[in-house]
Amino acid sequence: MTDTIRDDYLAAARRKRMYSGILLILFVAMLAGGFDLAQSRNAGGFLSGLSRIFDFPGELLAEAFQKAGNIPGHMWTYLPSLIETINIAAVATLFGALIGGALSLLATRGLARWPALIPVFRRLLDICRAVPEVVIALALIFAMGGGPVPAMVAIAFHTIGALGKLFSEVNENADLKPVEGLSSVGASWSQRMWLGILPQVAPNWLSYALLRFEINVRASAILGFVGAGGIGYELKNAISWGQGRFDAAASIFLLLFLTIVAIDQLSSRWRNSLIEGEHGRH
Repeated sequence: MTDTIRDDYLAAARRKRMYSGILLILFVAMLAGGFDLAQSRNAGGFLSGLSRIFDFPGELLAEAFQKAGNIPGHMWTYLPSLIETINIAAVATLFGALIGGALSLLATRGLARWPALIPVFRRLLDICRAVPEVVIALALIFAMGGGPVPAMVAIAFHTIGALGKLFSEVNENADLKPVEGLSSVGASWSQRMWLGILPQVAPNWLSYALLRFEINVRASAILGFVGAGGIGYELKNAISWGQGRFDAAASIFLLLFLTIVAIDQLSSRWRNSLIEGEHGRH
């Protein structure tokens, strides 16, 4: 009996190694094929152009150093665009967190209002998470024109899927005893969620929302390149003009870098205080 079990285990291990080897070979073949296709369609060779990868950053920094006195003025000029970018990210994060939170409760086993529809809500979150922000933004810009609204909707749509998934994982670890107690006294589903679940999950939800806000600031700046407004749009214009405007581009890079660092530090400190406060209560 023992020999049979051992032989079956060894056979299963050999099959697993064989399948892993086949998958590795397929992955390497696809990677090589993709690189060869990209190389053939590229305007220039990848390897031959690799030595010039730092040419543009070098030109930008050289002009920025030559016109260093203009940088503070440029930073002040582009400050309204930066504020617009932060506002886009903040509104998108707020709407994404609210809608994602509601969908996460409907997609969590043991908490869902309609248990039979849990797979539907989970697939909905998957769809929101799977579609890139830039694709949604381009479609909305085509329909609505450029501006901050398409960027906000695109980022919020993706945020719903990302935060909904994270929130649902937090929900699964919540203690159901308060929910059962509220149910026994006739509380409605919304009352059970509001009084029994949200006080438990709120610190982690807020922590994830702050982390997502950092990501959305970057996403908002990137979407500016496709005409969605904000400081990314100004950066695209500065770079498109080429030499003569590289000091402006460097100013935008510096302003965006300092802003992201500041947001990262503030939100990290806030998240740590929330987590420590939650651990302290436990």
